[in-house]
Amino acid sequence: MRAVVFEEFGRMPDLREVPDPAPSPAGVVIRVAATGLCRSDWHGWMGHDSDITLPHVPGHELAGVVEAAGPEVTGWRAGDRVTVPFVCACGRCPACAAGEQQVCERQTQPGFTHWGSFAEYVAVENADVNLVGLPEGLGFAAAAGLGCRFATAYRALTAHGRATPGQWVAVHGCGGVGLSAVMIAAAA
Repeated sequence: MRAVVFEEFGRMPDLREVPDPAPSPAGVVIRVAATGLCRSDWHGWMGHDSDITLPHVPGHELAGVVEAAGPEVTGWRAGDRVTVPFVCACGRCPACAAGEQQVCERQTQPGFTHWGSFAEYVAVENADVNLVGLPEGLGFAAAAGLGCRFATAYRALTAHGRATPGQWVAVHGCGGVGLSAVMIAAAA
């Protein structure tokens, strides 16, 4: 497959051929239809994340189609349109059992703990816990922004901030997450 790869932190990446990923028993391989570029990707490229090993393929905001599923995957099959959250959970630890998958003790993150979505294909572990199905009317480019920007803002506003109708919400810094917070607050 073709992928964007960097061999050194802070050095220009290359577009090159690398081996296709294979699904783990409980994972899937997604054919990437769209991927976003986030400030977190820059931090990873600069070497600010200790989970990244070189050579590396960045990218964590993605949407696409399940290409292959491992034998333990029960809820997804080839051809399903999906996206994933920025933090992929194990589904089995105490944090996951408490509904706090975003702080999973064994979390993985495409583009950080393993190769990411700046490629034709990306592997995702624990597919039954982490994949989010996409309706036909939602385009891949729009969906690629949901797993990081919108999921972060949504959780902050609804679970932690508990925003309700009629309340004021102050957003300091309107990048991707901030703009998503404004949209979600207005919708709430």
